[in-house]
Amino acid sequence: MISLRDIGLSVVDRGYQMREQTRHLVQRGQGDGYSEGVRPPVLLLPGVYETWQFLRPVADRLHALGHPIHLLPELGYNRKTVTASAELGQRYLETRDLRNVVLVAHSKGGLIGKHMMVTDDRDGRIDRLVAVNSPFGGSVLARYAPNPVLRAFSPADVTLVSLAANLAANHRITSIYSRLDPLIPGGSRLEGATNIELPMVGHFRPLASPELFEAVEESIGGCEGSQ
Repeated sequence: MISLRDIGLSVVDRGYQMREQTRHLVQRGQGDGYSEGVRPPVLLLPGVYETWQFLRPVADRLHALGHPIHLLPELGYNRKTVTASAELGQRYLETRDLRNVVLVAHSKGGLIGKHMMVTDDRDGRIDRLVAVNSPFGGSVLARYAPNPVLRAFSPADVTLVSLAANLAANHRITSIYSRLDPLIPGGSRLEGATNIELPMVGHFRPLASPELFEAVEESIGGCEGSQ
């Protein structure tokens, strides 16, 4: 049973989301200065109705460690289907001939990343996926969603069912998730993956937390090589 404290933290989490979305409408940075680095390249995959800016705290940290950071402006606010978005992401990697790539994703971005790994990445450009609070098994709340973009997260969605059934790439995925995610009641644990639970409540606030930074750094710390 959810405690009153957890309910309060869930409200704070939603406030964080609304504040960040408002701020990003004003600050439309293009990630200038992110392209340099000697460690493996990172491609950011944000969640639905998010720009890359939601992942900026993580990106800043990884860039400081030497990773070139790549964005996917064509995603817009990430309202396209998972399949269409994955095609955009893979085309980006191929156009720039990026290899040994680490995908760092939030929420829907994790589904896009896994789709890229199991379907689109025919040349083996992707090394691994680090996903934060991603609905790999869908969310039961999707049935109450007001539009098709959100209803696509139903556990019965054909694309999600197909991705969930494909276990081959899971050993190259790290799923990091809150102990309680108000938007994904079933959680984000993924069979065969490296699963890391954060002692936090929220779907969005963990993106700016020191605990997440530590978990992401640990997840990609073994990456060697370069583009």
